[in-house]
Amino acid sequence: MKEDSPDTNEVPKSLTTTRLSPLPGEPGASNDSAPQDGYLILIVDDVVDNLVLVSLDLQQQGYRVVTASDGEKAVRVAALTKPDIILMDIAMPGVDGLEATRKLRADATMSNIPVIALTAYDTGGFRRAAADAGFDGYLTKPINFDRLHELIQRLLSSK
Repeated sequence: MKEDSPDTNEVPKSLTTTRLSPLPGEPGASNDSAPQDGYLILIVDDVVDNLVLVSLDLQQQGYRVVTASDGEKAVRVAALTKPDIILMDIAMPGVDGLEATRKLRADATMSNIPVIALTAYDTGGFRRAAADAGFDGYLTKPINFDRLHELIQRLLSSK
């Protein structure tokens, strides 16, 4: 199977990451599973260290995670996996996070997926541009993981 083939419904193994804890019903799963178990989050960032850091944190919280390294790949991965939430860096080479979010909003099958900006830019101009592109939340780096978890929970509960 060609990994970049957009016409397949199967998610290439290279697009997924391994979760650290079992999902409910799997061997080793606890009976008091957290409400976030099973939710799929797409993390988009061109810096591998950021992808790993956020992925590991969210997997420890019980989320499933897929990743993309730029906006173009993000749109393709989102179309294949239909994540529950997308965490999107804004400044990336090629298709940036603003344009990728506009593309997601223009696609009826993905227009309602919440998108949170995770960016180093903390200016009013970037915040306005993110709001205009259709972002549902805006967090700056370095990431405050407590705030990230709260925002994710709030957006998931409103779906």
